[in-house]
Amino acid sequence: MARPKKAEAARPSTTKELQDLLWASADKLRGSMDASQYKDVVLGLVFLKYVSDAFGERRQAIRAELEADPIAYDEDDILATMEDPDEFAGSGVFWVAAPARWSYLADHARGTDTQTVGELINAAMIALMGDNKALAGTLPTIFNTESVDQRRLGELIDLLNSAHFAGEGATKARDLLGEVYEYFLGKFAAAEGKRGGEFYTPPSVVRVLVEMMRPEQGRIYDPCCGSGGMFVQAEKFLDAHHKNRTALSVYGQELNERTWRMARMNLAIHGINGNLGASWEDTFANDLHPSLEADFVLANPPFNIKDWARREDDLRWRFGVPPARNANYAWLQHIISKLAPGGQAGVVLANGSMSSNSGGEGLIRAQIVEADLVSCMVALPTQLFRSTGIPVCLWFLHKAKGARSGQVLFIDARELGHMIDRAERSLSDDDIARIAGTYHAWLGLPAAEGTRYADVPGFCYSASIAEVKDADYALTPGRYVGSPEPSEDAEHLDDKIARLTADLLAAMDVSQRLDAVVREQLGRLG
Repeated sequence: MARPKKAEAARPSTTKELQDLLWASADKLRGSMDASQYKDVVLGLVFLKYVSDAFGERRQAIRAELEADPIAYDEDDILATMEDPDEFAGSGVFWVAAPARWSYLADHARGTDTQTVGELINAAMIALMGDNKALAGTLPTIFNTESVDQRRLGELIDLLNSAHFAGEGATKARDLLGEVYEYFLGKFAAAEGKRGGEFYTPPSVVRVLVEMMRPEQGRIYDPCCGSGGMFVQAEKFLDAHHKNRTALSVYGQELNERTWRMARMNLAIHGINGNLGASWEDTFANDLHPSLEADFVLANPPFNIKDWARREDDLRWRFGVPPARNANYAWLQHIISKLAPGGQAGVVLANGSMSSNSGGEGLIRAQIVEADLVSCMVALPTQLFRSTGIPVCLWFLHKAKGARSGQVLFIDARELGHMIDRAERSLSDDDIARIAGTYHAWLGLPAAEGTRYADVPGFCYSASIAEVKDADYALTPGRYVGSPEPSEDAEHLDDKIARLTADLLAAMDVSQRLDAVVREQLGRLG
């Protein structure tokens, strides 16, 4: 039955208020569900809201176009055209049948006489996948399970209505829901702990990759794309620099079924047309893009995985067969195999990848360096990843280093960043600009025009391949950048020790005097 009409609740006035309100409501859904389950419930609803808003916006645009010519089109013609699926497919908008539209679900957020709200949402998801081939096998249909509280599910639908601010239109709603989707991904990653790290890379880390590589046009690829955050950040980069959003062709692959579904929904919400393959698949066992030559590769592979689909005769192992118990150098070589002649890559890996010699990794690394493919190594600060305490670094590979051929830039950024809570650190805009600006100046890019590169002790150093060879091909920035130069007014070490010793002795004298006073007063009380 349709729910009774009631006074409209006050709508959140800011994106932050909306995010917090939705998270609080979503959190109530948990009950017997773990984070991975209610993540699918909430993100599925967010996606459904976006699809319906985009559909509604296109419907209104069709009406406006036809009403502009009242002689050629009467009301029946307009209504018929507004229900023609072809009118939506041509505009890149998913077709949404009447029972799957958000307005219908909102009006029946308490269910009907014959169906629960969960059954209505499941039916909407099935209808969407049936009517839109691009969504086949993508959407969750878990809304009517015993673990989903139907009353709270209806309340969450009510709250999601707040995302469509009056007078802003569906385009604003899409942007807002995109932000909400990313917010939820981050919150769910934190809630799921180590498991959450499989689908989510911290935004500040992704921004370092994107800002350093500046992907403005061409083919962009992620062989382990998680929830698609690399692609979303690349599109944001284009928007921020007023570039054409369609200038990048997106390719990705993901092994985990749930995560693959999330990525498909995430790209759709952000208006990104991406080829993530027809299904989830293991990149090592079955490369879904075998002939791809990518201009940009962005990747955060799972660290140090020991059980992976290894074949010694794989043509991707150009620099040597990776060890069976660690896939780090398998990821690196797969990524190198995908680079176009002028392509570049940014890869997040565990710090051990920079210096390990086990299983032949040192020999593989030496050959990659000698092939002049490594352009920059960045050591990152700890605690950027809530899901793991493993220290991480960034590898930047480049097939066209220009004047910097035969050199490698080392950046030690371990002292940058700030704590956003007791468990997680983040890089600020200034931190990201400093890292990226140093790299751009080193390469001599137009982005760093007027800025000349110079080694900074303790932060960055440009080394020749010969120097790297002398260090046994270790790529740890700390081995090259040295220690920061002392400030001009810094004390000599002997003077500083003497001063601190005098201060400590003076403090001990004060403590001794105060101790005597306390004892005297206690004696009087006795």
